[in-house]
Amino acid sequence: MFKPLKRSLLLVPLLLLAGCNTIVMNPKGDIASQQADLIVLSTVLMLIIIVPVIFLTCFFAWKYRQANTQAEYDPEWDHSTKLELVIWGAPLLIIIVLGLVTWVSTHKLDPYRPLDRIDASTPLPADHEPLVVQVVSLDWKWLFIYPEQGIATVNELVTPVNVPVRFKITSSTVMNSFYIPALAGQIYSMAGMETTLNAVINEKGSWEGFSANYSGAGFSHMRFKYSGVSQEEFDNWVARNKSYGKELDRAAYLELEKPSTKHPVERFATVEPELFHAIVNRCVVEGTVCMDTQMMADSMRNRTNLSPDELTALIEEAMCRIPTDDALPLITSSKKNGYDSVSN
Repeated sequence: MFKPLKRSLLLVPLLLLAGCNTIVMNPKGDIASQQADLIVLSTVLMLIIIVPVIFLTCFFAWKYRQANTQAEYDPEWDHSTKLELVIWGAPLLIIIVLGLVTWVSTHKLDPYRPLDRIDASTPLPADHEPLVVQVVSLDWKWLFIYPEQGIATVNELVTPVNVPVRFKITSSTVMNSFYIPALAGQIYSMAGMETTLNAVINEKGSWEGFSANYSGAGFSHMRFKYSGVSQEEFDNWVARNKSYGKELDRAAYLELEKPSTKHPVERFATVEPELFHAIVNRCVVEGTVCMDTQMMADSMRNRTNLSPDELTALIEEAMCRIPTDDALPLITSSKKNGYDSVSN
């Protein structure tokens, strides 16, 4: 009576696995595909050791069971050179191969490394220019800025198929992890820092992106739609965004930065220049000195071998990158430290 029930219970894990999304092992981007191949290769190499060990464990337990009086008993045996070579040689070879694979893949799949191919059969020309997308993780949403197109979106990312994309990633507050399983591996976003991810999508379609690092109450809803489209569709999408007439300036960003959950898709037709630089350097608020400028000033104050003219030239070079209001505290600070020539 209970045998059919027991047999049916064995099928429950298979039914549960049937609902799993296997996009990690069936990605649509070249980088993610190489990472999936690496997972398969590493698993197979480890199974070369694991499967025989499991089999021999079961075999010896069965052969030398108490009821088997025919099993050979040799209490004086203590060593076999051939057996030792197999026991230690096979794992050592596997470790060497895994080490080589890890070393090669670590350099080849470095997220900062520019792409050299579209896919396994399509190399990239050396003079190609990737599409740049600036990514900001907010509480609890994602902001995507397209500096070359002059637009921005919230919780919507679109890139052309077979076009290299360079993501420049940062965070407004806490650390998050930018992850699109169909495209490439995850990479962290951190406040006051910029990380980079190079990737390419090889098929048209829509997939989900999300944060893979817990970041607070709204973390579970910190998801966005990612679409791979043709170049013509991408150009049309950019044109539609430009027609909406919304502007992303510093005031709009500070409002957007406020925590919110299940934030709807939002689009901006224009983006204030150098906004991403201000976000990375924690100086979006008007009158705040940017981190890179402050660090340069601190470095200059410690370089006593510079002449006043050299110091002035270096600081003026830094000043051209930030608004005038941001430069005033630095100039004042420099004067207080004895560099009066900077104010001229």
